[in-house]
Amino acid sequence: MKFIADLHIHSRYSRATSRDLTPETLWKWGQLKGIRVLGTGDCTHPGWLAELEAKMVPTDCGLLALRDELRQAEVPASCRAELSFLLSGEISCIYKKGGRTRKVHCLVYLPDFAAARRLNTSLARIGNLASDGRPILKLDAKELLQMALEASPEAMLIPAHAWTPHFSVFGAVSGFDSLSECFDDLTPEIRAIETGLSSDPSMNWRLSALDGITLVSNSDAHSAAKLGREATVFDTELSYRGIFSGIASGRGVASTIEFFPEQGKYHADGHRGCGVRLSPSETVASGHRCPACGAKVTVGVLHRVEMLSDRGEGARLAGAPPFRSVIPLLDLIGGALKVGTGAKRAQAMYFDLLQQVGNEFQVLLEAPLDAVRDASSAALAQGIGAMRTGEVEIDPGYDGRFGTVSVNQL
Repeated sequence: MKFIADLHIHSRYSRATSRDLTPETLWKWGQLKGIRVLGTGDCTHPGWLAELEAKMVPTDCGLLALRDELRQAEVPASCRAELSFLLSGEISCIYKKGGRTRKVHCLVYLPDFAAARRLNTSLARIGNLASDGRPILKLDAKELLQMALEASPEAMLIPAHAWTPHFSVFGAVSGFDSLSECFDDLTPEIRAIETGLSSDPSMNWRLSALDGITLVSNSDAHSAAKLGREATVFDTELSYRGIFSGIASGRGVASTIEFFPEQGKYHADGHRGCGVRLSPSETVASGHRCPACGAKVTVGVLHRVEMLSDRGEGARLAGAPPFRSVIPLLDLIGGALKVGTGAKRAQAMYFDLLQQVGNEFQVLLEAPLDAVRDASSAALAQGIGAMRTGEVEIDPGYDGRFGTVSVNQL
């Protein structure tokens, strides 16, 4: 069966996250977004893991469900669906390898609480897991992979936001040029990478080394409202093993739902302090220095892909799952109303749409535009139509500054 999953999120125990990230809130917002399987995030944090064990029950399919008595939040009938959780966490591995400091963020997925406890016992010998929902450990990413597999042969490690400059497996600042440089003899255990907000599948298709690697997308949400800004559409059994085998084989991923990569905050090169954004060729011409102040330029994802690619722009990998690029619904509503996304009018229109039309993915990707217009405005319906056909205006992000993607009709 087809279902949407978002398998990289965070809890309130991670730094710079919303305080209302509880299992109950995630259960509600997952349905509002149209997600059927949601990563728990932060399963290495002892406080969060204890809360998950108290508030969730294992299901027959190897996933988790919120206890019935905690399902008290009101969800519109148009959005209601059974939501499952999958144990997940993110670890920041910082270590020396090949004469350089490496900083690699890794996603870990586990089939049950017992496996999570075994992994946490091993990790607690290395660092303080209670310090952050995404712990920073002096640990080689390969060793983390080995520990995860020792905790459970059904564990899976996926390099997170694989291209971001500072904390990723291919990052320009502290990453590697290949998966094998990072994971050595355990590289065959890496079945997938997360493309991240600043790249999309078409950019990754430019590397033949990734032809056998499954590309997945997730939100990396730090608040409930950000759930599903990227997601993966699976076509497999709705179970842990179904998802595991679907990723491992690549045949279980039907498509992905993407940010426009230019909206990501590390897409282009640049120096935020001077407001300077550069193309890859401009960065090379300037000697990787800011033309305004001489500071070192942050090399973005687009440039890094070009550095490692062996195919030209526009290359298409035969048989690769398709993807669709979206703009978050509240951003489109804000544009239609000429107000901020937190304005009462924007919030009211958002929830009216969900109640009358369906969950956010239904509104963005599937609903007839007439139905959207009747439940909101002609301007918003036109904007969604333009987004679906890629008629967008783009101002790329760089050096930690998000880009903007808008539609002409708004």
